[in-house]
Amino acid sequence: ISYCSEKTSSMMAAAKMKVLFVCVCFLAQSLAQNLELPRLPYEYDGLEPHVDEETMRVHHLGHHAAYLATVNNVLSMLRSNETTKPLAKMGIDKLLQNLDQVPTEHVTPLRNGGGGFVNHFLFWKCMSPNGTRFEMDDVFGKAVTAQFGSIQALLQEFREKATKLFGSGWTWLVLEHSTKRLYITTTPNQDTPAMQVGHIPILGLDLWEHAYYLKHQNKRAEYISSFFNVIDWKATAARYEEALKQPKTEL
Repeated sequence: ISYCSEKTSSMMAAAKMKVLFVCVCFLAQSLAQNLELPRLPYEYDGLEPHVDEETMRVHHLGHHAAYLATVNNVLSMLRSNETTKPLAKMGIDKLLQNLDQVPTEHVTPLRNGGGGFVNHFLFWKCMSPNGTRFEMDDVFGKAVTAQFGSIQALLQEFREKATKLFGSGWTWLVLEHSTKRLYITTTPNQDTPAMQVGHIPILGLDLWEHAYYLKHQNKRAEYISSFFNVIDWKATAARYEEALKQPKTEL
């Protein structure tokens, strides 16, 4: 009897461990399928005095995290339905290019949450403490000179479009892969140029008021100038060269 009791207890313990293992594996798989909030490539005060620490904390931990929660919620709902599960497996970039395949009730939160997530994911990488030097003689520098005339002309056009953008949105420097053309454009809300296949943003500026109001209030022009002081041109050039290598059908 004693042996049987120990054996039964052992079997029950083993069963519990098996259930726990399955639950842990399920949770790990679920978490692995979720997008994660990226770490900033610098400290929250790393862009001072151009971008203030308080804004960076609220922007990253508040707004970016909120977009992340929205898109992860949509992805979770897509995964829970056998019909829409393949959509969740597309990856967020490709999914944003195929919103016409998404059930109507999920389109707006996916467009806003997913766009907000990928836009900010790039935005943090567009900046570095005190910025980096624009190199006229590298591949990107030569492309800028050939297509805009000079870096000053590029920045002037960028400033003009950013200043004139009505309401909330973004200003972008984009590579059109099929023609190798660089162009500057704006998008409303959290839309991204990458929603159009072959249009690859390599530099972006967030023009929602949450990105600058704590420091600059309604003075958007001041914020744009501050952004110019922290542009990471080295990273932008690297993104440009990487984008040139991408197949036309990829982001």
